[in-house]
Amino acid sequence: MKENEKLDKHELWRNIKRSYKYAARYKKNFIIFAGFSVLLAVISAISPLLNAKMLINLQGGFLKQLFVVALAVFSVEIISELASFIAKKNSFRFFRETLRSVQVDLAKETLKIKNKVLDTKSTGVFIDRLSKDTGRITDIFSDMLYVVNDFLTNVGILVAVFMVSKIMFLYFSITIIILFFINRMRIKVFYARDKEYRKLGEEGTGLVTELVRGIRDIKVLNAEKPFMVRVEDKINAINKKRYDMYNVTRIYDLFVGFVWDLANFLLIVLGIILINKNVMSTASLVVIYMYSSRVFNLVYFSTHLLESMKDFNLSANRVFEIIDGGEFEKEEFGTNSMKKIQGNFEFKHVNFSYTDKEVLHDVSFKVAAGTTVSFVGKSGSGKSTIFQLLAKMYDINEGQILIDGIDIKSLDRETIRGNISIINQNPYIFNMSFKDNMRVIKEGVTDEEIVAACKKACIHNYIESLPNGYDTLVGEGGITLSGGQKQRLAIARAFLQDTEIILFDEATSALDNETQKHIQEAIDNLKNEYTILIIAHRLSTVINSDKIYFIDDGKIIDSGTHKELMKKNKEYKKLYELEMEK
Repeated sequence: MKENEKLDKHELWRNIKRSYKYAARYKKNFIIFAGFSVLLAVISAISPLLNAKMLINLQGGFLKQLFVVALAVFSVEIISELASFIAKKNSFRFFRETLRSVQVDLAKETLKIKNKVLDTKSTGVFIDRLSKDTGRITDIFSDMLYVVNDFLTNVGILVAVFMVSKIMFLYFSITIIILFFINRMRIKVFYARDKEYRKLGEEGTGLVTELVRGIRDIKVLNAEKPFMVRVEDKINAINKKRYDMYNVTRIYDLFVGFVWDLANFLLIVLGIILINKNVMSTASLVVIYMYSSRVFNLVYFSTHLLESMKDFNLSANRVFEIIDGGEFEKEEFGTNSMKKIQGNFEFKHVNFSYTDKEVLHDVSFKVAAGTTVSFVGKSGSGKSTIFQLLAKMYDINEGQILIDGIDIKSLDRETIRGNISIINQNPYIFNMSFKDNMRVIKEGVTDEEIVAACKKACIHNYIESLPNGYDTLVGEGGITLSGGQKQRLAIARAFLQDTEIILFDEATSALDNETQKHIQEAIDNLKNEYTILIIAHRLSTVINSDKIYFIDDGKIIDSGTHKELMKKNKEYKKLYELEMEK
């Protein structure tokens, strides 16, 4: 939708219908909320008439009638308090659960986005839409109901004014129309700036996230000053846009304030004229003046509804962009399902590129189930990419990848990812306890299974040495752990998954020699039972592999056992001998 374009009613209605599906489960609460809100609107319309009656009786000295009306006002107010309590109770439940449903769905859909899209997007894009825009979507239901109720309430007051004085009614109507068009102009300008502000806000959120996550590296690199220059520039740009956006509101509010004050002054002038001509009583003028702000608020409520709809529509479009796909392409999987795979797989003439530059060129190889295969080569040669493609983290450009003879394009998500574990060189450790870091990987896992996996990964003794043991929090990204401890925890998580294919992406590179020896023993114990693929930083860790593929510049240039490569491949032999000299 273009910035200066009118609100697209079809798009708005479509977004409201889509948003309502999240709220449908709690419509009982909404109906109760709406019903009592209508009751409150009726009470609000009756109250000014009762108050006017009280003033008239007070002025005329009719004390008995005054007592009866006062009792009626008291009763109405008690009913109003009870209705308000019930309405709020149901509204809070309705909006809380609706918001939760939208956020859960958005989070699920975010997890389906292709990695190549995530590589180009700031984290702020997803954080802002998940935390802010979802709230604005659910707000539309309350905004619409509150606006309609307030509108009905104030229309009731306007009707009461009509009954007291038709001249005053006409005066209010003209003033309301003037104020409405002024506010409409304000909303149009504000909306255009709001779109730009939200986009900048996403960038700012992403940069602040980088600041928090990378704070230790920023300090170590002595990069506080240059990084803060970027942060300050972004914050200044966001705040300037925010100031420009709300400056529009301030200017219009100032103008509206002048018109409002003038309208109140002219109201008194008109009232004096009507009283002098015996067209209206003093008590009626007092009541009308007391409720004049409520009548003028008809402008606010009508323009607020328009503003809420535009705000909702903008947020709905941003949220549904992720849910529907579009520029946020989703991962695509097949429908074939296999509960348990054997572990055979094959690359057939695979070509792949992250951007324009090709990373893998015509890669072909086979791995038999139950064998241990390693990939060696210089950094950037394409070793890790092979693992990413096997787990379908990215889609290949050309060729085929087969698991047990079936193209992975036809397999569903669970068959592929439920049967493959990847242990990365720099695993992400969640800001949870050791126990919860394990449980997030596998539902229903027992404490005994967690301990067994940690023992196999040689991290159990370290965890037990901590004051809180397995309940110890590891900090964001596992900041309290060493590189080796992170990798051992990641290895324990992989053992817990118990998949048919286990991929070690330089998973022992941060381990000391003693720990690496224990992990190597654990890996050796898995041989012949699982299909194991290893990307090796140290060639000494792959000498017992059934087969080793030597990769250079995205191509497999040689393969064989360690002994065979030492005999026939000079480059491999050179790398191994250099390592042995260290």
